[in-house]
Amino acid sequence: MSYSQAQFDKHLKGDALAPVYLIAGSEDLLRIEAADALRARARALGFGEREVFDVEGQFDWSAVTASFSAMSLFASRRIIDLRLPTTRPGKDGAAVIEAYCADPPPDTLLLIVGGEWSRKHEGAWTRAVDAAGVLYPLWSLKSGELSGWLARRLAGVGLRAQPDALALLAERVEGNLLAAAQEVDKLALLATPGETPLDAPTMQALIADSARYDIFALAEAALAGDPARSLRMLAALRAEGEQVAGLLPWLSTQVQTLARVAEAIDGGQRPAQAFQQAGVWESRQALFKRALDRLGGKRCVALAAACSLVERSAKGRADGDAWIALERWLLALSGPRNAIRLLTA
Repeated sequence: MSYSQAQFDKHLKGDALAPVYLIAGSEDLLRIEAADALRARARALGFGEREVFDVEGQFDWSAVTASFSAMSLFASRRIIDLRLPTTRPGKDGAAVIEAYCADPPPDTLLLIVGGEWSRKHEGAWTRAVDAAGVLYPLWSLKSGELSGWLARRLAGVGLRAQPDALALLAERVEGNLLAAAQEVDKLALLATPGETPLDAPTMQALIADSARYDIFALAEAALAGDPARSLRMLAALRAEGEQVAGLLPWLSTQVQTLARVAEAIDGGQRPAQAFQQAGVWESRQALFKRALDRLGGKRCVALAAACSLVERSAKGRADGDAWIALERWLLALSGPRNAIRLLTA
């Protein structure tokens, strides 16, 4: 049976488990936590042994078949943990899984964890899992779903937040659920649980206290057109021991995205479509649009190209101080249109 998250959570509260589970999806956090929750419940129900198979390269599926057959030799219940990164077992693997589902050995739980999932992965073997046990596909969160996910996560640690505070948190961690989970864990340590929900100023203060300055906030300040704040952040990161070569990749990625959007719009594409194709979340599109309006398309392309100059300085392949080169590049990005001349200074 195919389960949703609510159904899966309810299922794990029961006194019996299915003989086979397929948990698959590209979101690392969702996949890891779902599999860990199932293993924990299995241990509580007496599954004391666990055997792990990592399916890579020319995998020998006969070892899995032998493990299934050996179950009757052991008195305790056992989990067979099958790691399937591509969620594609191949012909031999599909046959092994289908045979197991047709006649599961007693006191055995087969957990298949896949690193990918889409409708293209469905086949006879997934239908066999669905018929004999639980199929739990994990879909990536859409941009509008992140705030609700964060609210549930906060509730799990005894916290609540007002909608504007949730939006602030979502903007900081969007696209990275592992970072989102870590941020909630930090808030659990810094905030005081109570009946009053966290408001936006409190959330901002707690996030700032927790994270200090980081490369993500630096990129946001530069795109927002705040040169003074950008330089303060850069100085703080330098004082903390960061290196130009470590800071540049994220900054470069943001500006390259900006340049792709600019070129697409100049080519006649609608802004909404250009942002979507470039992978810019809806909540960040206003920030990128303001940067485009301030800089213009040609300057965005020039900034993207200029990243290589800063990188060469950072790696000692060009003359000049890499920090000064990065400062000028940040000022060209965060300042008015005429600041672009700093790239040739």
